[in-house]
Amino acid sequence: MSSLRPLLLALALALAAVPCAQGACPASADLKHSDGTRTCAKLYDKSDPYYENCCRGAELSLEPGADLPYLPSNWANTASSLVVAPRCELVVWSRQGKAGKTHKFSAGTYPRLEEYRRGILGNWSNAISALHCRCS
Repeated sequence: MSSLRPLLLALALALAAVPCAQGACPASADLKHSDGTRTCAKLYDKSDPYYENCCRGAELSLEPGADLPYLPSNWANTASSLVVAPRCELVVWSRQGKAGKTHKFSAGTYPRLEEYRRGILGNWSNAISALHCRCS
């Protein structure tokens, strides 16, 4: 067992050095406008099995307090990656008018919404139809 310790330590250090968990997504602390004002969250329409290709394509920027029971038609059921700013929370619904399944995303980076369950068989990729973003 003691001969495995150096190998396991080396493996753990190698995995920690790989920045794959965030990929191309911005860090949640970087969600600010050029003038320094705060952004609550950003949604992206591109996701990929490779984390470095996530958070690409069109983006929808949400201001603190954004309340959209009906997303714009080009964004309904389109988001596949998202980032939530520090001290903010994004609540999403699977149906328009804030109906259906709901999920709360706290501050952080979510490059692949396929990894977040929506019910027994579904996931949150291309499933967000309404949202509310709030910051403290």
